[in-house]
Amino acid sequence: MLRCLRLLLACLLAGLTTLARAEALPTSLQQQVRDFALAGVREPSAPRIEVVVGELDRRLRLAPCEQVEPYLLNNAPLWGRTRIGIRCLRGAARWSVFLPVTVKVYGPALVAARPLPAGAVLAAADLAQGEVDLAEDASSALVRDHLVLGRTLARPVAAGQGLRQSHLKARHWFAAGETVQVIASGPGFRAASVGQALSQGVEGQAVRVKTEGGRVLTGMPVAERRVEVTM
Repeated sequence: MLRCLRLLLACLLAGLTTLARAEALPTSLQQQVRDFALAGVREPSAPRIEVVVGELDRRLRLAPCEQVEPYLLNNAPLWGRTRIGIRCLRGAARWSVFLPVTVKVYGPALVAARPLPAGAVLAAADLAQGEVDLAEDASSALVRDHLVLGRTLARPVAAGQGLRQSHLKARHWFAAGETVQVIASGPGFRAASVGQALSQGVEGQAVRVKTEGGRVLTGMPVAERRVEVTM
């Protein structure tokens, strides 16, 4: 009797596995996911957008579904490597999985005209215009010459590679203890004052400043001895 029950259980499990065997995404569903991603990209002016749909883990066991719907997880940005949720709305069982996708957003930006070593000081001859995948890296692509000329590379860049903010060494705008100009702005106002930097002003890093009235503010160093504070 026990042996019969074991055989019956094995047959039931085999049937469920067959029912839920994962398969490659059908072309129609891949296109549905691609269209969903294209509609959600927040760069409508980009010359070219490409969505590469990945594959589900073949070890997944999903019940057959008659109606599948793509969705975003917590409004995840459709930019670069990301994930899109897929859920079954009508089928033998409800399920939800995440599908890897890569959203490529192409646009004009500066590229290296030749291989550039770390420590190189960028000149006009080092730069060229090209089309790059803006979403390939979390660091912003550089698009204007005047923001790059004279800057020093923090790491090497290959010929034709798009230049990113992270490729450049951060500028030191002032030292701790220096007097700096503080520009405070908020809804409907903008005011200027002076203060003392409590730490060195490094590009991209927040700095604390003590005003003449003794108030300590936190802002971003943006130029030589200049800090912007958003109120």
